[in-house]
Amino acid sequence: MSGEQAAGPRVIAVSRDGDHHFSKPVVDEVVLVEGWGIEGDAHAGTTVQHRSRVARDPSQPNLRQVHLIHAEVFDEVAADGFHVEPGQMGENITTRGIDLLGLPEGTVLHLGDAARVRVTGLRNPCQQINDFEPGLLRAVLGRAEDGTVERKGGVMSVVLAGGAVRPGDEIRIELPAGDPQPLQPV
Repeated sequence: MSGEQAAGPRVIAVSRDGDHHFSKPVVDEVVLVEGWGIEGDAHAGTTVQHRSRVARDPSQPNLRQVHLIHAEVFDEVAADGFHVEPGQMGENITTRGIDLLGLPEGTVLHLGDAARVRVTGLRNPCQQINDFEPGLLRAVLGRAEDGTVERKGGVMSVVLAGGAVRPGDEIRIELPAGDPQPLQPV
């Protein structure tokens, strides 16, 4: 891509880590594996991989195989003095040009040429965000004017179809049939 912003929703960065660290290093590409997650990522698997969830019940299905976050939240928290870059909030795929938080449950995101993920719910921001940067949790977990909790830590998904995903890849949105259900924390 040239210096111009590409039109439409795009992947701007991809990240993975084989160990359970909060932040994930940015890489040139990630390979999604159907029903599993991201090849070589500590959170891949058919059952829960997040340590706190494994401690509660290791047999739960893994609804958090791939974590996506919108780069617009980095812009938003920058206005409050925080500096966050792709991968630093633990996401696997950083997007731009898509309102991830406004998608209904079950939305399918087509990433690049072949990969597809189904959005399962919201990431529930936790204390580790403050361990990364003190005060950041308050910036990504707040209250809307009507008093409801706003979670801005991205969305979680499961892999429906595998394939490589790279920065610059187009994202196509496939909304679910029926009455749209708002995302809940998973």
